[in-house]
Amino acid sequence: MAQVSKKHIGEGHRKRLRERFLQSGLDGFLDYEIVELLLTLGTPRKDCKQPAKEAVAKFKRLTSVLDASIEELQQIKGIGPSNSFGLKLFQAVSERYAKEKLSPNTILNSPQRVFEYLKEKIGREKKEHFVLICLDIRNNLIIEDVSIGILNASLVHPREMFKKAILNSSAHVVIAHNHPSGDPTPSEEDVVTTKRLVEAGKILGIVVTDHIIIGKSNFTSLRQKGYI
Repeated sequence: MAQVSKKHIGEGHRKRLRERFLQSGLDGFLDYEIVELLLTLGTPRKDCKQPAKEAVAKFKRLTSVLDASIEELQQIKGIGPSNSFGLKLFQAVSERYAKEKLSPNTILNSPQRVFEYLKEKIGREKKEHFVLICLDIRNNLIIEDVSIGILNASLVHPREMFKKAILNSSAHVVIAHNHPSGDPTPSEEDVVTTKRLVEAGKILGIVVTDHIIIGKSNFTSLRQKGYI
């Protein structure tokens, strides 16, 4: 006689969570229940409610849990390489979705819009990425150019940067780079490089509108800080 497999603890609860989602989406879901649902994707039998609650308690809000690195998530008891699969999948899918949804005619008319445009492109990168954004007079994106490395004089040379802006008939440019630490606080080197590029732009007649530092979930505008 075939042996009947024993149901694992929480199986009924997991089934009810999935049925709720299929019926009405995430309406009525608590933050920890959303995290729990993602954890179940990589956890065949173990109850995920308590690790999900602890994740929300540690990171304070859902978006911070979803933005957390796998290393940070694994500091929570009950979350390991396997059952973090759902959260890793969410991060990868959301990043791909955001990149492919972006339009070449994107209007970048505020620091917030620049941050939203770049956060999925470079916000989670482990190395510094410098981005030159060339804009027309209506703030439509003409072209972007990305370099990888530490933000310094050798990486960001005014001659090379403004050559690209001139060739693309840019009305003005926005520069940006990420901080792999996730903290967008500008360094002394960031400020010095920014001022150097702004002065070079004045000579060439191309305005450097802003320098945006991209963190994991927030940003700093050097214009708003008074450096430009």
